Amino acid sequence: QVQLVESGGGLVQAGGSLRLSCAASGMLSRYAVGWFRQAPGKEREFAATITSSGLSTYYADSVKGRFTISRDNAKNTVYLQMDSLKPEDTAVYYCAASTTWGQRENDYVYWGQGTQVTVSS
Repeated sequence: QVQLVESGGGLVQAGGSLRLSCAASGMLSRYAVGWFRQAPGKEREFAATITSSGLSTYYADSVKGRFTISRDNAKNTVYLQMDSLKPEDTAVYYCAASTTWGQRENDYVYWGQGTQVTVSS
């Protein structure tokens, strides 16, 4: 079993950057990891994912070119670098671990509690 803890959220102005971290209690190297986000009043949506090896990544169109997902398996940590942030990126960001790989929430079995990202205009 893996426990995930997100950190790095906060308040930033539009155009700014934040780096989120997802730290795991267990061997995160066994899992693909995804980042999802949920804006107020909206359903949770996929943002980015990375394979267990880190060799492949995939992004939602809404974040492609602005967000970068990466991982350090030696530190059991996955990162989400968010640049050129927009007010519409405001959401609670969740990381999740999967034994397979995909964009659907059902692909992921372990979830963190989330970290708030607020982008002001």
